[in-house]
Amino acid sequence: MTALLAPTPSAGGLFGRRFRGLSVGMVALISLLAFEALAVATAMPTIAHALDGLRLYALAFGGPAAAGVVTMVVAGMWSDARGPAAPVWHGVGWFVVGLVVAGTAPTMVQFVIGRVLQGLGSGLLIVALYVVVARVYPETLHRQVFAAFAAAWVVPSLVGPAIAGLIVQYAGWRWVFLAVPALAVPAVLLVRPALRRMGGQPARPLVPGSVRRIGWACGAAVSAGLLHIGGQQHGTLAVVLIVPALVGLGVCVPRLLPAGVLRAARGLPTVIALRGLAAAAFLGAEVFIPLLLTRERELAPALAGAALAAGAVSWSFGSWLQGRVGQPRSRATLPRVGLLLMAAGIAAAAPLMLATAVPVVLGIVAWAVAGLGIGLAYPSISVLTLELSEPQEQGRNSSALQLSDSLSGATVLAFTGGLLAATTAPGPSTYLAGFAVATGLALLAGLVAGRVNPRT
Repeated sequence: MTALLAPTPSAGGLFGRRFRGLSVGMVALISLLAFEALAVATAMPTIAHALDGLRLYALAFGGPAAAGVVTMVVAGMWSDARGPAAPVWHGVGWFVVGLVVAGTAPTMVQFVIGRVLQGLGSGLLIVALYVVVARVYPETLHRQVFAAFAAAWVVPSLVGPAIAGLIVQYAGWRWVFLAVPALAVPAVLLVRPALRRMGGQPARPLVPGSVRRIGWACGAAVSAGLLHIGGQQHGTLAVVLIVPALVGLGVCVPRLLPAGVLRAARGLPTVIALRGLAAAAFLGAEVFIPLLLTRERELAPALAGAALAAGAVSWSFGSWLQGRVGQPRSRATLPRVGLLLMAAGIAAAAPLMLATAVPVVLGIVAWAVAGLGIGLAYPSISVLTLELSEPQEQGRNSSALQLSDSLSGATVLAFTGGLLAATTAPGPSTYLAGFAVATGLALLAGLVAGRVNPRT
């Protein structure tokens, strides 16, 4: 793979003279996507009350997630055929329009429409930025780029909810949305020079079957939306929504991912499978931690949140670390080490957090080990996706990577919702069951990680 902007001795690395504007701009854009994803959860109770929209509460989360599934697929095909510049511009444009529509909404219906537009833009943008990485940066910088991307997701998880809470309290919930375009515009202007240089790339014909892929993406989007909404329901209604959603995902998703993902075929299919397994394992454990610590160990919410912060900080450190270590002999080394660390951390966290005779800080340390593991694995998996992709397939495969992440996360959240709904009051057995599933997923991923190496 040849980078469009070949490095020079004076480039100075990721934030050197040659790449500084592009790197800062892309990291800022991803940080804004992450902030919005987290901030809306903080602001939603206030928004639903102000707009009398409790009945559309779940749709405000499920709608953008479903919309993003479709545009991830579109962005992959678009980037491969015409280059990533146009999807980036459209992604930022629709994201900003969605922010304005949501921030000025007089009704909950308009607010949900704005959220869906945000989802459309986010799906386009995140996939297109991966293709920008492949076509602009030299391969020697890819691990550092994805480490920066990971930090751009993790840092907002530490400060985003608190900032959003302050904005809601002192400025009003609308500014959670209306303030972000003022930051998005300068960020996209920083990436503009690189996008302009990429605009003249020769067009390629669409891959045969592209229109059908969009149809399958729409089916997966509807299924993901139903799964998200169903995961927030209880009893018969949850079953009515979740069962057809799972069937729909089972039919549609295999047609959107590279052949062999579900059986972890060697090479790229295993890479895509590892991303989904890692996302499901980490998220599947993380959602239980605040509930466990507040109910079983009677910690204040702020202290329970500190446990999540510990995982986020170690995730960021792991991402930084994988970008600084030397090139391993085997492609499988960093993902395998990271995934097995994550399995060990998750397996230890639940019993340590539940055991009242054990200082709770030991459980938090175990969760930090899990964070370190996913920090090592996630960027490494992203690098492998580009490394194993032909130039004309970088968009399609980056799309598959994001779909694997997003849809596996939606599935595990539905499972978690069902597990919690199955008991009137969750107890130790509920938490241990959830953590056991998460540990199993991480361990499975670690065991098959060696299959990222294609047959020679």
